Amino acid sequence: MRVVFMGSPDFSVPVLDALTRDHEVICVYCQPPRPAGRGKKDRPTPVQVRAEALGLEVRHPVSLRNDEAQAEFAALGADVAVVVAYGLILPQPVLDAPRLGCLNIHASLLPRWRGAAPIHRAIMAGDAETGICIMQMEAGLDTGPVLLREATEIGAEETTGDLHDRLSVMGARLIGKALEQLPLEPAVQPEEGVTCAEKVQKDEARIDWAQSAAEVDAHIRGLSPFPGAWCEIEGVRLKILRCRLADGSGTPGALLGGLTVACGDGAIEISELQKAGKRATTAEDFLRGAVLPERLA
Repeated sequence: MRVVFMGSPDFSVPVLDALTRDHEVICVYCQPPRPAGRGKKDRPTPVQVRAEALGLEVRHPVSLRNDEAQAEFAALGADVAVVVAYGLILPQPVLDAPRLGCLNIHASLLPRWRGAAPIHRAIMAGDAETGICIMQMEAGLDTGPVLLREATEIGAEETTGDLHDRLSVMGARLIGKALEQLPLEPAVQPEEGVTCAEKVQKDEARIDWAQSAAEVDAHIRGLSPFPGAWCEIEGVRLKILRCRLADGSGTPGALLGGLTVACGDGAIEISELQKAGKRATTAEDFLRGAVLPERLA
């Protein structure tokens, strides 16, 4: 099949690799390079880096809403476009251009968690499972009919980073299956059960130890590794990257021994953390020689 691939971040790279093995990827669309790092030099997206290494044509228009960009897209003569975490809204002329339309790989069990941050939100909400949906794209935000879906349990100690990597591989496998079986019978998304996975804001990241241990645990894992849930230890910011539920109780934020922290109901044990200006470390290494206060703020 003649495929146009549209994606930008790390999550999209395994999908691009899978498509190039089985199909003719005629062009790759991704977000343009943007300033990053201390030197603020333009940095290409992970997809652009991989596509160029594979010798593929790369385009990164700022918008697809103008006639010229839409004509250039249509002129590719694609059978299908595969879209995963691209970062631009596709206008109707673009959606209509490929012979078989545009297929989106979405990291949730639609209609739950439509939007920008489905992996973060699923863990933060304490969901027991999530998955991948292959969706026929339409003008609405993740509202199109679903062609294939596959569910997976969310592990008890799994972080957004862990789940991100698993779902990326799942998405690559499932889109391959979908392309082999086209045309597939579309299943219209039900109106019940719709939730919105809004982009995570940095002001959500502070830990509220007055919440239950289950809520704190889900909050920490859902925000790891980015932006990272945090608290303070004697006025210094402490980012918590991994944790697990633990036995114990006490005043919220109180240290019950080692890095076991009391919550509003129950406790959590911190297993990986990062002090401001330092590298991430295990709890064991952090505790060596450390003098801890009575509580975390």
